[in-house]
Amino acid sequence: MRVKKANAVQEPLFHLAKRSEIAVWKAWVIRLAVILLGFIVCGLAAFVLIEKLQDDPSKIVDFYKCFYKGAFSTSRKLWKFLKNMAILQCISLAVTPAFRMRFWNIGAEGQTLVSVLGCIAVAFYLGGTVPAGVLLVLMFVAAVLCGMIWALIPALFKARWNTNETLFTLMMNYVATFLVSYFLIVWVPSGSSTLGKLNYGKLPSFGHDYLVIILIALILTIGLYIYLKHSKHGYEISVVGESVRTAQYSGINVKKVIIRTMAVSGMLCGLSGFLIGAGLDQSVTTESVGGQGFTAIMVSWLAKFNPLVMLLTSGLISLLNSGAAQISQDLNVNGAFPDVITGIILFFIIGCEFFINYRIIFRKRSQSILNKEGVK
Repeated sequence: MRVKKANAVQEPLFHLAKRSEIAVWKAWVIRLAVILLGFIVCGLAAFVLIEKLQDDPSKIVDFYKCFYKGAFSTSRKLWKFLKNMAILQCISLAVTPAFRMRFWNIGAEGQTLVSVLGCIAVAFYLGGTVPAGVLLVLMFVAAVLCGMIWALIPALFKARWNTNETLFTLMMNYVATFLVSYFLIVWVPSGSSTLGKLNYGKLPSFGHDYLVIILIALILTIGLYIYLKHSKHGYEISVVGESVRTAQYSGINVKKVIIRTMAVSGMLCGLSGFLIGAGLDQSVTTESVGGQGFTAIMVSWLAKFNPLVMLLTSGLISLLNSGAAQISQDLNVNGAFPDVITGIILFFIIGCEFFINYRIIFRKRSQSILNKEGVK
């Protein structure tokens, strides 16, 4: 005879457990497999939503060719892809020191935009009055100072009053956008609020306009990797990120580390703004950064805050963006569809990272029956 257990505890159907360790090669095999699966799902979505593919299913091959064609089919597209990747890499490097410290700096968009504004302001007011070399140096200094100041404001509030850095830095993005809008109204009396390309303050090119930007991004990547992995400052950042109490117990001045690290992040955003202002646009708009400050968060997080691995993640996202633009052009689809494609791939990648770090443990069937029916 079965007797119902009075206080039987119903276990959940499954629960999550953090993986103790997984081999590096196995993790990368999983990532590659998931990315491939994501592309397959993208192909299915394209077949369902694009009439041209429904009429001729064989053209699904053209859909996948767009990812190659958008980035590598011509030398012009290749340089553009490398340029986009380099700018995204620089901004991603800027947010990485703060993220390793568990200071969630969501303000890279605004910090970079203010840096572009400072850079262009110097060119606007001093262009033609000082030598070209001096002008570029002043533009660089202005961009770096603007980025650093914009990053230090939330850092000081965090260190002094323990404010929420996520909300603070996010709101600073909107302030930066309105600040740029204000200066455009001041600089362009016609009311169009569109500043044309300036004739001064162009970063010199060596062989190609984008070569300097790409080389700077590579140098920064190596330099930041060494800074974070093999310097005292990098060690202190890691300790603070692991545990503030441990850092305080070991004699680390946490407030000083927060302020110093955000200063470094702001300076790197300033350098990114200088590359955009002096190396590319020679102008400023509210869309000068183009959302890359937010994309950089994804790039840094996917790379586990490792500057070298970020070369892969920034390259992947730049490839997706280039391919998505080519899909919109070749297959004549709605402008929102390329964003759907990018979103699907990123969704798979994020899910992949979750299952690499955690595993699902299901309740045994016999235990499930036992809990359901009671015990003998």
